[in-house]
Amino acid sequence: MALLKTVSFCFAILVVLLLTPLQIASACYTSIYAFGDSLSDAGNYIHIYQQMFPGTHKLPRYASPPYGETYFHHPTGRTSDGRTIIDFMAEYYGLPLIPPYIRGVNQSSSNFGAGINFAVVGAPALDVGFYEERRIHFTTSNISMRTQLSWFKGVLPSLCRSSSCRELFNSSLIVMGPFGGNDYGHSFLQGRSLEETKTLVPLVINAISISIQELINLGVKNIMVPGMLPDGCLPISLTMFKGYKKEDYDRITGCLIWLNDFSKYHNELLQAELTRIRQRHRNAVVMYANYYDALMQLYLSPEQYGFGGEPLTACCGAGGIPYNYDSDAVCGDPPSRACAQPSLYISWDGAHCTEAAYRFITKSLLEGPYTAPHINSSCSLITEESGYSSAATATTR
Repeated sequence: MALLKTVSFCFAILVVLLLTPLQIASACYTSIYAFGDSLSDAGNYIHIYQQMFPGTHKLPRYASPPYGETYFHHPTGRTSDGRTIIDFMAEYYGLPLIPPYIRGVNQSSSNFGAGINFAVVGAPALDVGFYEERRIHFTTSNISMRTQLSWFKGVLPSLCRSSSCRELFNSSLIVMGPFGGNDYGHSFLQGRSLEETKTLVPLVINAISISIQELINLGVKNIMVPGMLPDGCLPISLTMFKGYKKEDYDRITGCLIWLNDFSKYHNELLQAELTRIRQRHRNAVVMYANYYDALMQLYLSPEQYGFGGEPLTACCGAGGIPYNYDSDAVCGDPPSRACAQPSLYISWDGAHCTEAAYRFITKSLLEGPYTAPHINSSCSLITEESGYSSAATATTR
């Protein structure tokens, strides 16, 4: 009974923590450099699209209303109704929103004082050429994780004020991902089996590992590496991979069990690899960001956290039954429309979260228990002399 009371008390504290507004941390990171896909893109893809199709009057749907309606009141290229996890992280550390790399590529490096967002919609961990050889075709762009890393290397001479980047890296946070969703999603959607797609996971993990170690070799000190979301709960997944047996679905959440198990498999291999990287590179902090469990809270108890009664339904869509997702009439294209209150929904367009859900995930990471090591216990301004230790602990104001 005493154990039950202790567990109940800890859960109550966690609920209070997650329902209060995000506070601003000081004495921590002064810049953020983000790599990733559509979960993090702040506008790179729409500019790449215009370069790919010069003179076209048609823009990708992320550049059309109702995207961006909640916070920005206009489309920004973000695949949500408002801010993303990267945006909320920047606000948490008192930084301006991190600008996309493409938009500012011809501007002064002074515009990148708070960091750069390199993420691009559709970006895989492995190069597109790898998939083309296997007849898995990418329909968005050919920007992979490796390309984003090369962009980062290219801007370092203008960002670093001396021959080394020690000062920059000591107070910068690198968010490396998530990566993998596009690798696996394209494989599944183009008819490849679970067994075949599963063989991609070690290759994706290895590519992520190589990129992380390359960053550490450059002198980077603080890296956050997100895992995959519970993809089996997304309206697009529930629609495209419809199960025909009751046993295909989790009895509590209604999510597809096999696809969530796949996400967990990726995350398990990723965490094991991050452990090996930490053992080899003790002069850097490499944090795992548990996106999966952070978001799963909402699917398990949506009403408890104020997310209404339809956790598996997209806010913006054309009425596809039963998840409001239709691949022939996606959000941003007629006759789709947005719901009246996006903050009550977890999913924005069937494939991405609402601003409200992204806020919740960010709070769970930064103020809850979903980073390892915890970001605020090791929110460190690490120096080469101090090694793997917390030189500064975040305070709130």
